[in-house]
Amino acid sequence: MVSETVDAEGHLIDSGDLQAILTTIVGQGASYEILQFDMGRTNASPSRLSLRLSTGTQEALDHLLATLSTYGCYVKDAPDAMVRVNDIAGAAPPDFYSTTNHLTQVLLGGAWVTVAQQRMDAAIVVDGPRAFCRKLRDLAAGDRVVCGMQGIRVKPDLQDRDTPTFGFMSNDVSSERRVEVSVARVAAMLRETKARGEKIAFVAGPVVVHTGGTEYFCELIRRGYVDVILAGNALAVHDIEVALSGTSLGIDLDTGRPVEHGHRNHMRAINAIRRAGGIGAAVTSGLLTRGVMHACHVHGVPYVLAGSIRDDGPLPETVMDLTEAQDRYAAALQGVGAVIMLSSMLHSIGVGNMVPSWVKVVSVDINPAVVTKLSDRGSTQTVGVVTDVGLFLHQLANALKG
Repeated sequence: MVSETVDAEGHLIDSGDLQAILTTIVGQGASYEILQFDMGRTNASPSRLSLRLSTGTQEALDHLLATLSTYGCYVKDAPDAMVRVNDIAGAAPPDFYSTTNHLTQVLLGGAWVTVAQQRMDAAIVVDGPRAFCRKLRDLAAGDRVVCGMQGIRVKPDLQDRDTPTFGFMSNDVSSERRVEVSVARVAAMLRETKARGEKIAFVAGPVVVHTGGTEYFCELIRRGYVDVILAGNALAVHDIEVALSGTSLGIDLDTGRPVEHGHRNHMRAINAIRRAGGIGAAVTSGLLTRGVMHACHVHGVPYVLAGSIRDDGPLPETVMDLTEAQDRYAAALQGVGAVIMLSSMLHSIGVGNMVPSWVKVVSVDINPAVVTKLSDRGSTQTVGVVTDVGLFLHQLANALKG
């Protein structure tokens, strides 16, 4: 048998991490001995845990330690983090440490250093006294990359129990809850985010347009509750089609009926914007006079449109280079304190990979599986509101009036 002692600290009981730690150990065929457990005696006090782990092989122990690090466990009295000089650009050493989205610290020179630019699925690069996350493709030969599991400490995020406005559903996903209650708490969260001087990002799919949410989304933009929009080509195209012809994919949004030859309006909208020289030019010239994209230009709200292989056109502003689109998304998310995701699963998962766990995330979708998918991908801070997107935007705009 091989053994190791690990420590963990935080709201271990409230978060469910204590149960998860013990269940994980047993589930991987290992055994544990609780050496010390000091339970926090107030809602502001953390709990402290010390465990001795025992497994049959060093390989099994290393795998267990890697799994437990997600719950904040770290090796007791660990030496400094192991740092290797990278030998190839665009890749990391084989045993590099792959990050989570939780606050992470590495032990350097006997001191715990907080890793900057925290995100999941990245490597940690050490530069003098600093440490920061860097995507694999951005690694350079000669970078000092953290490897292995020693000298690494992860602190899972838990919302403050004294301010329950965001943890109102405890990551639950249900269609049984009154939408009004959820919307009121999301509105309070957005007000608090603005009061802290943090930005609010919306990840939006074309469902915003299909469900009649455009007017209410534009109202949120006018009221200053939208600081950046991250979307695909489709949101902009459908929004512009409605603005120019009143249809979305040839369906009249006022009557819900197909318009004769209306299927052509989709491509006509793209063509009109391309002839105008882009969305911004179409707004300036007076061609585009309403809709979400118009509101963004009028009120100075930046947006990033990430393209895909299925896109028609695309619009001139759509970024068709995947690497560039990811980088522009990540740059736009700097300083964001809350993300509202509106029925766009792939873009939502992409954004979820880019934000640290202390950024509040609300996913609104008629399909509860979308929110579950986000949580399964590691964005465990995601709270789900299962409802029609248009209805949600209508009620949110009303809740944020005044």
